[in-house]
Amino acid sequence: MLNLCDPRTIKQVMDMFGLNFKKEFGQNFLTDLMTVEDIADACSPDDSDITVLEIGPGIGCMTRCLCERYREVVALEIDTGLIPVLKYTLDGYKNVTVINEDVMKADLSEILAPYFAKGKVAVCANLPYYITTPILMKLIESQLPFESITVMVQTEVAQRLCAGAGGKNCGAITAAIDYYGDAELLFTVPAERFMPPPKVTSSVAKITLWKDKPQKPISEEMFFRTVKAAFEQRRKTLPNSLMTGFSEISKERLTEIIIECGHKPDIRGEKLTVADLVHLSDKLYAEINGGQV
Repeated sequence: MLNLCDPRTIKQVMDMFGLNFKKEFGQNFLTDLMTVEDIADACSPDDSDITVLEIGPGIGCMTRCLCERYREVVALEIDTGLIPVLKYTLDGYKNVTVINEDVMKADLSEILAPYFAKGKVAVCANLPYYITTPILMKLIESQLPFESITVMVQTEVAQRLCAGAGGKNCGAITAAIDYYGDAELLFTVPAERFMPPPKVTSSVAKITLWKDKPQKPISEEMFFRTVKAAFEQRRKTLPNSLMTGFSEISKERLTEIIIECGHKPDIRGEKLTVADLVHLSDKLYAEINGGQV
């Protein structure tokens, strides 16, 4: 069987199909089988009876590991050139479906409906660094009942995903992830374990999605409006940051609302927990809509 983590084999397969690595698709293939297996294991360590949605299968090394562990695999690959490669490298695996589609344009609800009908679905992805946040937000905002999302991303991004409130890495994506689930930093993958090696270190993080969100704002739209405003200008105090997103409320009133929420007026957005942000967004909702919270 082909060792798809071996650099020589990777080159041979790419040459066989006349392909080159494409920077625009973030193609950096793992060359360490143990790392691949660790990521595959992390998707669902206690339950093999699931479907895994893999985003960016590349030449199929991770895909094989997932097929060997789980009931079914649905692999979304944006690069048309890799589709015949995957047909070749995944020959013999009967529990995989490869779809040539951009995850950002794909109708995930339609694609995954038959698999959700059979049982649980988890996500596994080696995300291109330039589009990590949009893909993650599409997945979690889809409202599809994924069990978890296991991703390999730039270490700096992984640290933001898993940062606690008040930390230097905390940002809007941190609050969004905390709202939808519990993020855990699993391990780091050095650049030399990829072909070609990226210029940054990568890390694997896992987001276990809440079955029932512990924090429930009056309005999700207002909650995310609050999150965006709170983090948009990180160096400013919270009243000044909120002014950019809530121009219909005076700075004086914004300051009063922040104090009513139990915070000092010079607090910054990154110090707020998701519970704090939900409370604040409910207050802002009431202020704008003339109600009480």
